[in-house]
Amino acid sequence: MTEHEQLTALCLKLGAPTPAAAATMAEQLRKRCDQLVASRGGSRVEAMAYLLQLVTKGAQGEAPPGFEGVPKP
Repeated sequence: MTEHEQLTALCLKLGAPTPAAAATMAEQLRKRCDQLVASRGGSRVEAMAYLLQLVTKGAQGEAPPGFEGVPKP
């Protein structure tokens, strides 16, 4: 199974509404991973692990540190 297929399957499990949407999300993850490696350095594995942590926490309704948003007044 390719990376794209694995990411697509994960996005479906995390709640993507359609296989096409999951494939789009998988491609966006791949591109963002490459951007992180280019801009921050580090390994592709580390960058993908970071992104997958964000995605899984978001799917569970959790806000990872730094993504809490603006407090409501």
